[in-house]
Amino acid sequence: MRDTVEIVEVGPRDGLQSDAVILPTASKLELVRRLVNAGARRIEVASFVNPTRVPQMADAEAVFAGLPTRDDATYIGLVLNRKGFDRAVAAGCRDISMVTAATDEFGIRNQGASIAESTAVWAAVAAAAHALKVRAEITISVSFGCPFVGEVDPQRVVEIARQVAAAKPAAIVLADTIGVAVPSRVTELFDRVRAAVSSDIALRAHFHNTRNTAIANVQAALECGVRSFDASVGGIGGCPFAPKATGNVASEDLLYLLQRSGFHSDLNMARLVETAHWLGQQLQKEMPSMLSRAGNWPKDSTVSDS
Repeated sequence: MRDTVEIVEVGPRDGLQSDAVILPTASKLELVRRLVNAGARRIEVASFVNPTRVPQMADAEAVFAGLPTRDDATYIGLVLNRKGFDRAVAAGCRDISMVTAATDEFGIRNQGASIAESTAVWAAVAAAAHALKVRAEITISVSFGCPFVGEVDPQRVVEIARQVAAAKPAAIVLADTIGVAVPSRVTELFDRVRAAVSSDIALRAHFHNTRNTAIANVQAALECGVRSFDASVGGIGGCPFAPKATGNVASEDLLYLLQRSGFHSDLNMARLVETAHWLGQQLQKEMPSMLSRAGNWPKDSTVSDS
């Protein structure tokens, strides 16, 4: 057995935020319960954003109020500004994630802020989080390419990483928001960011499978030392402000790669696949993940009680 790899489950937030079907709060809580039973220990469950722009997340406070209390599970809330942070803390969230962008054009369309504006807000939010002993991390979206300007200079991402690292995040997440990354770019960017920021700051990868490169990109990230990945059960997801951005790398597809490669994860494959099938029924569609359709190999005999 090789290293342990952390899978941060983002299905309840990133997975659902752009879906045409708006799940009721009770169904979201059932999804979280199933994910916890499948072994997920860090789950992004909601975003505290403008409900008129992202109606799928309008019940963030109600979701946090109904979450199962577990000493071994933490729940992440996404915030984009100080107002969102204050809402999250008031709702009981102790683990927040914020976003800046690698281009001004995407930042303005996605969160109404330029890079300079969002990094300044991040510094203030991070300081407030540290004072309240709330865990805070930051994602750099469109790190590998922007739908509005095209290619993104890796050096720009490195400089943004240096800026946000000054506020001492628990992690910096490099996000392929529109699914354009390829393994060589993944290796280059993670190596350069790792060299630029303190080793005390974890690096995480967030890949979308829009162009069928997500698993290959995971492999590249593993080979350059990344041991934490965002993933979404069933492979659902996308950004409502990025044209044609499709799902995240599927949690079960990622788990298959890790298990067959000798890495350890706390996730249970049988329960994860059951959850993907259940979620497909709630959303009235077939999940895009490959493993939930093909099945595990060798056949997993684990019986789920979820």
